Amino acid sequence: MTRAAIASVVLMALAGSAGPANATGGIESLITDIDRQRLAAFDETRTRAIAVARARGAPADIAQLDEILDGDPVSFSGADLTGNWQCRITKLDGPAALVTYSWFRCRITESGAGLYLEKLTGSQRVTGHFFDDGDKRLIFLGAGHYSYEEPLPYPQNNERDEVAFAFLLDDGRLRLEFPAPHLESRFDIMELRR
Repeated sequence: MTRAAIASVVLMALAGSAGPANATGGIESLITDIDRQRLAAFDETRTRAIAVARARGAPADIAQLDEILDGDPVSFSGADLTGNWQCRITKLDGPAALVTYSWFRCRITESGAGLYLEKLTGSQRVTGHFFDDGDKRLIFLGAGHYSYEEPLPYPQNNERDEVAFAFLLDDGRLRLEFPAPHLESRFDIMELRR
């Protein structure tokens, strides 16, 4: 499938999104062109970053990545994502081929605009909203900030903008996958567990 065809599919999916997006005027009015492009290239970016991480990462780090990537996506229907979570970030295909950081605290709450994620601890944080994108996938739109700053709204139209696909896994974990983040790597994974 060509990049143009993939972009068209993603844009149609975004335009047809329901749920929390309706409370904010629709995801199509929020998402930036750059973030649309990042989602359109998701599969290609993910495949390349994982290949580089497996080729250049340390064996123990690769084993940990395999654990993070384990699990099959399940339906979000009826799932209660609200509450406190532990979360950690894994960065692939950056200055380091593969690095996984320690666990931090995250929280998901119900806001007037739908489900809202906050990374509460660590020097680099992110906040943002989830939007429906089918039965087994959500889109996350957020903005990064540092611990000494107030959270930023999406979009910032700069390197602070964060976009990801989110998957609920059969073991209860939540995994956000960020294609082509602006800083430090080609692909990030945020793993959340209770």
